Amino acid sequence: MIKILLVDDHEMVRIGVSTYLQIQPDMEVIGEAVNGLEAVEKALALRPDIILMDMVMPEMNGAEATAAIIKEWPEAKIVIVTSFLDDDKVYPALEAGAISYILKTSNAKRIAEAVRDTLKGQTILEPEVTTKMMKRMRASNDRLPHEDLTEREIEVLLQLAKGKSNQEIADELFIGLKTVKTHVSNLLSKLGVQDRTQAVIYAFQNELVK
Repeated sequence: MIKILLVDDHEMVRIGVSTYLQIQPDMEVIGEAVNGLEAVEKALALRPDIILMDMVMPEMNGAEATAAIIKEWPEAKIVIVTSFLDDDKVYPALEAGAISYILKTSNAKRIAEAVRDTLKGQTILEPEVTTKMMKRMRASNDRLPHEDLTEREIEVLLQLAKGKSNQEIADELFIGLKTVKTHVSNLLSKLGVQDRTQAVIYAFQNELVK
């Protein structure tokens, strides 16, 4: 039996997807979460075989939740199920460790198939996502590390450059402390630096801070 954690802030989506998956002979929805923070907590507590993760949610988005889960549980298998194909949604989710990326407009059968295939170790991507990743790979040699930062990660980096603590950044940007820590971890990784001091030096060297 494939144990599934369903993460989505829309109740009707959860009801619809859960109802279909529950009637599959090889699937069981063992938990639901309505935001990224709850997703992290339940994923680490329940250890499902597959996590179906929405992208745009309150408290913590899908990419941030994916990164937080993978950090604590690298073996987690996460399938992004979203309505968005924007670059700032696709890249952070896959870079955070999601295995598959499909659209909510997919029929329920395709979502179930994605669950089975992802569990087997396959990566299931929408054709548009595959195209984006190929273009990104071709252009990667010409890009500077900070060009891969999300808008929020840039905001956090600028706050670091001002010497602010994680709590001060959380207060300034009206986000949770855990979210700040995730952003800091992600931007350090993307910039290829070891700590906050090196990140700030990078920001000044590349004129991100005036």
